[in-house]
Amino acid sequence: MKNKTPNKYKSIIRYFQNKNRISDDLLVLINSMTLEELIAIKLELSTKLLKNRLYGIDIWRNTGYIIKEAVLVFAISTTNSKKDAARFLGLTERKFNLLIKQYKVKDFFKNDENFI
Repeated sequence: MKNKTPNKYKSIIRYFQNKNRISDDLLVLINSMTLEELIAIKLELSTKLLKNRLYGIDIWRNTGYIIKEAVLVFAISTTNSKKDAARFLGLTERKFNLLIKQYKVKDFFKNDENFI
């Protein structure tokens, strides 16, 4: 894996805009909310069809995993290279590459060869 893999979008927002998954109006609404509010809304939406139950998912213990995966995706999408992303997160390149594999971040960008 190269350390200087270029990032086509330089923004997770641009990535989702190019996939027509978010609009400017949605970004304005998101910007007016806290991260905690957004997480609570996403959890509620995820459980709505299940009558507010996430059977078999230990949400409390998996919260750290979910947040770390999001931070990895953010770091990759907003830096110029994996080396820069590792530095941004305060990680060694070796640890960063291990985390990319552990959190399966490549799967997030699997249809976009220019991202990782």
